[in-house]
Amino acid sequence: MPAVVIWRIKLMIEIERSPLDGSAGARAKERWDSIAKPLGSLGLLEDAIIGIAKIQHTENVCIGRRRVVVMCADNGVICEGVSQSDSSVTALCTDEIASGRSNVNVIADNVNADVAAVDIGVAVSTDALDRKVAAGTNNIAVGAAMTREEAERAIMTGIETAREAGSEGIDILVTGEMGIGNTTTSAAVSSVLLGLPPREVTGRGAGLDDIRLAHKTKVVERAIEVNKPDRNDALDVLAKLGGLDIAGMAGVFIGGAECGIPVIIDGAISAVAALTAERIIHGCREYMLASHVSAEPVGKLLLNELGLKPVITAEMRLGEGTGGLMLLPLLDCALAVYNKAHRFDEISLERYRPL
Repeated sequence: MPAVVIWRIKLMIEIERSPLDGSAGARAKERWDSIAKPLGSLGLLEDAIIGIAKIQHTENVCIGRRRVVVMCADNGVICEGVSQSDSSVTALCTDEIASGRSNVNVIADNVNADVAAVDIGVAVSTDALDRKVAAGTNNIAVGAAMTREEAERAIMTGIETAREAGSEGIDILVTGEMGIGNTTTSAAVSSVLLGLPPREVTGRGAGLDDIRLAHKTKVVERAIEVNKPDRNDALDVLAKLGGLDIAGMAGVFIGGAECGIPVIIDGAISAVAALTAERIIHGCREYMLASHVSAEPVGKLLLNELGLKPVITAEMRLGEGTGGLMLLPLLDCALAVYNKAHRFDEISLERYRPL
């Protein structure tokens, strides 16, 4: 039996998606339509609340207990000169996140979210939660990033992280990452999963000029040529071209589906992980929320492939889960209207009707 079939059977035995509750979604839609305002006038925010109602099995949606999970890992491809920074920055930033001083921590504090920094593959020891699968990945330009077994372990690490959040009563998760070089690995994975040439999915990352962008694109092309990943086997693509951070986030998406926890996609790298999760366990996308569309060229393409619409268009590309966190206050405002605004029957106003 092919390895991919064995893996998917094994994972399907291990993972059973929490069922969605269509009736809860219908009740949430009815509540929206009872509010004294034009039908659907809060757009994608109404859709998001209805989607969460289906996941939580109640129209009384709650997202008060929230957490951003930041998967941190080094990427061997950094030795190819694809970034302005070297690999030491991964450990430095991981420690800053773990100590509560990074960009994601500031935003999380502002929106009342916990931050879980997970060391899933940083090359050196860090202050983050130690879930290290390996001390970084190999250089994808000369061979596979990791073994298939390492990719499996990283996915399971993400699944266990989501399970832990569920056992602690977390209502909603945000995915984030820290790993210098991961816009290169995400471009390589995206190119294969989307069936697009590297030039259409490779972006400037932290700010490359035209010459370095051209070099980065050639590195992605070489990685795909050297590794020859099977597009129909997402785990093969992930193991050969991806990173431990991407694999960990993919596991969080799968674990969220298993535990019945909505999971917010951050930017392009998070979206690569989301598509990988969907390709491994079909239906995971129904438990995902798209926060924003990244400034990286592949961001919109990935969300389109998932059939998800981003709420925010702000040309962000900071990572760490920062963009995903920014969706939370918008959802809070939508829930305030959902729960507290006046109803048609309370003010003797005739309801709007769909035309």
